[in-house]
Amino acid sequence: MELDHLLDRLEQVGGSDLHLKYGAPPSARSDGTIFSLGGSPLTAGELHDALVMITESSPARREEFEGTGEVDTSYMTESGNRFRVSAFRQRGQISMVLRRVPSSPLPLSELGIPEGVMRLADSQHGLVIVSGATGSGKSTTLAGMVSQLNHSRACHIVTIEDPIEMIYDDGQAFITQREIGIDTLSFSHALRRVLRQDPDVIVIGELRDRESAEAALSAGESGHLVLSTMHTSDAAETVNRLIEFFPGERQESARYTLASVLRGAISQRLLPRVGGGLVPAVEVLVNTARAGDLIRDPNRVEELADVINEGDVHGMQSFDHHLTELVLDGLVDRQTAIAAASEAHDFALKLDQARRMRENRQESVAPADPHKPPPPPVPEVPLLRTAEGSFIEELAPSDNGQAV
Repeated sequence: MELDHLLDRLEQVGGSDLHLKYGAPPSARSDGTIFSLGGSPLTAGELHDALVMITESSPARREEFEGTGEVDTSYMTESGNRFRVSAFRQRGQISMVLRRVPSSPLPLSELGIPEGVMRLADSQHGLVIVSGATGSGKSTTLAGMVSQLNHSRACHIVTIEDPIEMIYDDGQAFITQREIGIDTLSFSHALRRVLRQDPDVIVIGELRDRESAEAALSAGESGHLVLSTMHTSDAAETVNRLIEFFPGERQESARYTLASVLRGAISQRLLPRVGGGLVPAVEVLVNTARAGDLIRDPNRVEELADVINEGDVHGMQSFDHHLTELVLDGLVDRQTAIAAASEAHDFALKLDQARRMRENRQESVAPADPHKPPPPPVPEVPLLRTAEGSFIEELAPSDNGQAV
């Protein structure tokens, strides 16, 4: 097995992930579907050689794999393509998944990300969270936000990642990238020291425990902008999961801190695009005064959905709203959107209603047909003065001469 050759093939088929497993041919994921790349089943020796090649520049990563049976790292081919690697054991044998990382971050506008996300990326301080399931494009959106800051603000951006994925060149910003296991021992070690490194923006690859959540809230309180990700499906779950990182006696204070520090929560899912590729469906919550009140009350967090539905003036949008736009714009087919909606039946009804409203608007503003004759003029109806001095329309005679 030539690893670089397989990764070049992944590029050729437009794949996002390469799957390598003992006893099976290499497989790829493209547009959400996994398929075989063909070839002979992989041997234990081939997989071991691939792991050695991937960890050649970082013996500590190989030691971590030998000690724990898994490791996350990155790999660059000779042609300069970068991949995030998750190596692990299954049934006692080495397996790995390599995910393609773009050579440079795409602007948020090119990713199909709504304007509300761009506004949140311009926040001066506080916490912004990008959430979604694995493979939902969180890292791509986060990289787009960092790129927007890099080209718009003269500041110091510190990223703490496991592993480093996107490599940023300094723009207006000065960017420091630290990788867990190579540049620092752990997220907790890096976060305890990051405030001494004169940051303006702190990018935490993932909020995964109490220490990272506590550090993010503390940095947001002290006037820094913190960007991070979580594996949650919507705004309410993001709030609840973050609070659950804290012990029971500290959850109430954590809620009050989060209500004041949070700037917004972005949740996204990737859906198959009509004609090929993937497109994000995005929910955007902006932390208004009303949203903050709901975050403080554990019994009312679910009402954040109502805030989102009514918050378009603040740049908010719900999943269903964005799904509707994607269908009406021809980017996602109807059945795909219905399957992705929270309430399929209700969404289908709203989608049909939105389609009719758009069609009616288009008909009302359609230009007049120059070849169509104009309608006949409406004759004026003479008015008669009554005895009381008011006016009535003159009665038209019927065919038999009687007034009708």
